[in-house]
Amino acid sequence: MLSGGVAAKEASVSDPARTPGFEAWIRSFEGEARRAGISEQTYRAAFAGITYNDRVHELDQRQPEFASQIWDYLGLLVSEERISKGKVQFQTNYARLVEISERYNVPPQILTAVWGIESNYGTNRGTFRVIEALATLGYEGRRDQWARGQLIDALLILRNGDTTSEQMLGSWAGAMGHTQFIPSSYQSLAVDFDGDGRRDIWSDDPTDALASTANYLAKSGWRPGEPWGFHVALPQNFNYALVQGGRKPMAEWAAMGVRLHSGGDLPAQYDNAELILPAGANGPALLTLNNFRTILRYNNATSYALAVSLLAERIAGQPPRNFVWPEDERALSLTESKDLQGLLTQMGYDTGGIDGRLGRNSRTAIRDFQRSHGLVPDGFPSSKLLEQVRKALAVRDAPISLTPGKPRSPEAQSSAQSPSPADIREMQVLLTGLGFDTDGVDGKAGPRTRSAIGDFVRSSGYQGEGDISLTLLDALRRAARGD
Repeated sequence: MLSGGVAAKEASVSDPARTPGFEAWIRSFEGEARRAGISEQTYRAAFAGITYNDRVHELDQRQPEFASQIWDYLGLLVSEERISKGKVQFQTNYARLVEISERYNVPPQILTAVWGIESNYGTNRGTFRVIEALATLGYEGRRDQWARGQLIDALLILRNGDTTSEQMLGSWAGAMGHTQFIPSSYQSLAVDFDGDGRRDIWSDDPTDALASTANYLAKSGWRPGEPWGFHVALPQNFNYALVQGGRKPMAEWAAMGVRLHSGGDLPAQYDNAELILPAGANGPALLTLNNFRTILRYNNATSYALAVSLLAERIAGQPPRNFVWPEDERALSLTESKDLQGLLTQMGYDTGGIDGRLGRNSRTAIRDFQRSHGLVPDGFPSSKLLEQVRKALAVRDAPISLTPGKPRSPEAQSSAQSPSPADIREMQVLLTGLGFDTDGVDGKAGPRTRSAIGDFVRSSGYQGEGDISLTLLDALRRAARGD
């Protein structure tokens, strides 16, 4: 790992234009820190040499346009190389891992897997100075209030003497050490397992970091001796409304015809199994138990919890799972994900917002749409689903046809070609996803929406006149798809 000084130099990229405002912010934030119990001496030492970090701001603002599918994520983080390295680390640190496991009742292979996923067994702990990163985010970030709270906790860590500002290195978002604790988690859950008087998650010795992770999982409800879940087979005509629909005893799932994928009966002793389909009805079906949800408290992403669970199994010597993934399905881009949320919202399904993050609310909205349109309600977002939603909306908002054989009047023809408020809302969603500011999605062609349309026309090579028309809507749809 790079020394503190070198790492800080490499990670810090200051924007001179923001420097005066940032320095003023540091001075004003001192009052908040003092009220939290930070002395003037600690504060000044923590901020010595700290500058606005433009790289942190860039990473905070960047939202990757294309997400990866879960099978690609697992292929990267549960690779043969990471499994092999994990087995070596498991053996090298076995005595200490067992000692930690016996105190906190969390399996050593789980701790090793978290270590492997979070920092590739300590080889990628982050090189950003945490005080600088959090101060930059607190001054100018999407979650400035969160960053300010984390910065206070980071300063309290320095006050307590666990490390120094120069040695407190981590990710651009302030996650630190071998298992990437944010300052607030460190404050409440980090432990001094080796007894040297410091909760040191930053050193090359991973002991305190691994023990802190064990304490985190134990306090989050880890159940000793219980697996993370089971790969299962669902019966024909299964009620997919039960996907992520709550926890049930294994006996209840068995009564519905659910069996182990290997062909055996479900183990009857577990009482809190939840069904998930991480890749929809065409991927593996998993009955997950309490410990899977405990891992989610460490990082609330199904892909993460599954990666930790599978990597732990392989480190412990178990064979690979025979999951079959729908690898012909491509991941939706950020623009398409926002488009999907916007269209579902337009149709009355609550996605919880239009942010491109297809979490539990969005997947519930997808299932509701699928159920109401005679589709398998598996909640899986796909390009095929997006097209189905677009078609359903077009049918819903299509003009009422005239009586067959009766010619249309010129007024009726004109009306049939005019965008409805629903069409304008869709335009606003698409324009927003493409980066043009409509100042909201309200179905009204106000000045900001018309300005956004003009910007789109000028930047896209669209051949129309910029009129608010169905032709323009079609062009926006093509642009969102990347056609």
